[in-house]
Amino acid sequence: MMAFEREVEVAKLIAQEASALALDYQRRGVTAESKYDESPVTAADRACEKMIVEAIAREFPEDGVLGEEGANREARNGRKWIIDPIDGTRDFVRNLPLWAVLIGLEQDGEIVAGAAHCPRQGLLLWAGKGLGAWANGTRIQVSGQTDQKNAVCCFNGFQKPGILRFSNHLVPWLHGFWAVRCLGGAVDCMMVAQGIADVWIEPNAAPWDLAPLKIVTEEAGGRFASLDGQNTIYGGNAYACTPRLERCVQELLKSQGPPALGVA
Repeated sequence: MMAFEREVEVAKLIAQEASALALDYQRRGVTAESKYDESPVTAADRACEKMIVEAIAREFPEDGVLGEEGANREARNGRKWIIDPIDGTRDFVRNLPLWAVLIGLEQDGEIVAGAAHCPRQGLLLWAGKGLGAWANGTRIQVSGQTDQKNAVCCFNGFQKPGILRFSNHLVPWLHGFWAVRCLGGAVDCMMVAQGIADVWIEPNAAPWDLAPLKIVTEEAGGRFASLDGQNTIYGGNAYACTPRLERCVQELLKSQGPPALGVA
């Protein structure tokens, strides 16, 4: 068995099991509460995270865990699973089909395996270091798009604070694309990895929002970094793109300035 092959298979299985549990909660009805940062959380988020953590502990008892809903177990071996039990809780609560279960594995500071399952789209993406990126059993790669005017850009979170760093320049920059779409963080990045979209910008994100998306994008041949260009999921934001359009992303990021008039 190749390196990380077993980890990928476990991540795929657990992501699908967590999705099934979340769907069961959704059918019965869920109510959101507000966390300290005003982001929503439901009983489904907590139940799914508990299930994922317990499954990982059974399969890999030496590994650490970091989860959005509070799971935090120290590793004994330099490996840590980073999980978002329901990425897109607002979508989940409103019954929008854009939420996903995200599970990624970090080893010695590098994301090496992961799975992202969007059950309402019937879409399971996975990747492992050196194993390629896959969607529902078919190998995927980012597009070969080279020209911004023919490219699709996905931008998540126009209302988020992180947008202020380039708010003066964002609309003119977006105007240069063939199309702009805003479906939801994980789903947007999953489209870039599949070659359906070409650029993804996420101005605010936590590590659990990004872990499997990073390895999936990279194994699909794409670029993934924080908005300051660092190879990390800990920068508080991220972008993903096909390689020939990274220069286009950098043009936006270099154009940072004070907030536009009227933006507070």
